[in-house]
This record gives sequence, C-alpha cells and structure tokens, in this order.
Amino acid sequence: MTVLHHALEVTLTRPLSPQALHRVSRRLPLAAHHDATRLMALVPARNPHRAAHRLRRRIGHRLPVDVITTHYPDADHHVLLNIAFPPATRAALEDSACRAHQRPERFIELALHRALAQRTDRETDRVDWQVQRLLGTTTPACLLTAVGHALTQRPGRSAP
Repeated sequence: MTVLHHALEVTLTRPLSPQALHRVSRRLPLAAHHDATRLMALVPARNPHRAAHRLRRRIGHRLPVDVITTHYPDADHHVLLNIAFPPATRAALEDSACRAHQRPERFIELALHRALAQRTDRETDRVDWQVQRLLGTTTPACLLTAVGHALTQRPGRSAP
C-alpha cells in the first residue's frame, strides 16, 4: 500500500531560534520561512486530517504551534485548519456551536467564511471609493488607460 505524503504549513506564535529549529528538524525534516514563524513539512498519512494530527503530536509540545494547515487545497478547494484551542476557548466554542445547532468545526467554518466575506466587502468598498475620488479629477478613459498600464507592468520594474 502506498502512503501519501501531505504538505503541511505550521504557523508559530513566535519566531524560532536557530537552535530550536535545528533540534526539532532532527526529529522531522522542516523547511523554515525566512522569519522562522512558518514551517513546511511533508507528513506521511492516509489523509490530511491524520497528517495534521500526526504533525501536531510530533512537534506540538516542542514548538509554539498556532495553526497547522494543508499547503494545497483539496478537490473542493478547501484548506484544512488544525487549531488546538485552550480548554476555556474550546468550551466556549462548543457552547456557541451547540446554541447554533452546529458542530464546532462547522461553526468555525461559517464564521471564517463570514469574516472573509466582510473583509472582501470592505476592500471592494475602499477601492470603489478611491475610484470615485479619482473620477472626480480625471476622465474615465484616462483612468482606464492608467489602470491598464499599471497592470501590464512587470512586478519590481519602475514605470518610466
């Protein structure tokens, strides 16, 4: 039977020292982000849930793990979040989920979707306000030309 390997990203609550990263990397190969607050790991398991659970068991007591996520979305375009809540937070979450007649996992999922939708709405409103402000000082054709020019510039290259 072939065992799948799952790419997981670990977000830490604080940066790791080089010594701490070296100690834990001897137990499990990890790749660290430049600021040592995010790590990547390949974990063998039958599914992403087991991989995240296995990773948390292996390094959770050694590192200040905040969240473990799957690095790649699944077939439904979902990313798995593995969060270990403190007991009081877990109890409050379960109570709120129960009152909403939902499983805690579903309760969090819906709350995240609402928060992301609100953030998207705020960002859309902000950009709309700025475009309206620009249209007060220029023509739509000039604004469209400037936007097209900005979008076709390569990243990192300054405009003439």
